[in-house]
Amino acid sequence: MTQTLDTNNPSGPVTVGEIEVTIDRDACIGASACIPPADKTFTLDDDGKAVVMASASENNEADIIDAARACPVMAIKVTKNGQDMM
Repeated sequence: MTQTLDTNNPSGPVTVGEIEVTIDRDACIGASACIPPADKTFTLDDDGKAVVMASASENNEADIIDAARACPVMAIKVTKNGQDMM
């Protein structure tokens, strides 16, 4: 199994560099659209829901934001200093 950044909150909120990433597990449909833009940040867990991986810092901020924007149901929220980055 892939190691998540926060084992207690695998879908966040978690801090990656200067941004905070949160995945709404209820909204996530497991489309995997977030994975190609930021494949070191996002993967699907055993329930088919997106989680933030421990290797998330290997993707840059722009890639993580692009991945969030790729989500067809907008289940990923990215903030920086309390401001919505979407």
